[in-house]
Amino acid sequence: MQPPMPFPLTTLAGKTDDWFRRANAALLTQVPCHAGCSCCCIGLFSITRLDARRVQEGFTRLPAVARERIAARATQQVRALETAYPRLKTSTSIDDWSDKDIDQTVSLFHDIPCPALQDNGLCALYAYRPLTCRSMGIPTQQDAMVYGACEVQTFVPIVRLSTSLAAEEHTLAKEEAVELAALPEVAEQGEEIFLPYAFIADRRDSDGSQRPTHHSTS
Repeated sequence: MQPPMPFPLTTLAGKTDDWFRRANAALLTQVPCHAGCSCCCIGLFSITRLDARRVQEGFTRLPAVARERIAARATQQVRALETAYPRLKTSTSIDDWSDKDIDQTVSLFHDIPCPALQDNGLCALYAYRPLTCRSMGIPTQQDAMVYGACEVQTFVPIVRLSTSLAAEEHTLAKEEAVELAALPEVAEQGEEIFLPYAFIADRRDSDGSQRPTHHSTS
């Protein structure tokens, strides 16, 4: 993981937040997401290197005690992941993993909480959370069917997202892809990783060697 630096994800994150607010309003605020609801914070999922940079930016701004607690949780999860899937020891990228392997891994680690999840159900890195977390909660639509975004959504709104909001979601995804492609670490290490690795301050080179990067605790 390269040291965090100023990055235009701030703009993209803001756009995503704005989209979510308008999408939620369009659905008559029937999306059940609220502060302290952490259902979507439990379970393993993947994020991009773009998200990882943002997470690291927020992580380094936390008090030392909070950083140590989060890093300890992430390290424990990474060790469990690498025990179950030794190939992660040489490469954290899951770009070349099959959907079946990813689904199997997610199922195996379905009950682990995000390392940044606090006991009160709030996110310690909320302002720096991944883009997937920012858009989570809006029901997904496939053909004529609408599906809840998580198990808390036992019903879905009758109202559907407008064509313009749906198109805007696709535009945001394209902007994310452009920014992601511009990252040097993507060319070296791939686009996607499992979430716990975003909190681990080391870098795995293409040859499998590790070069630790120590965070300052000042």
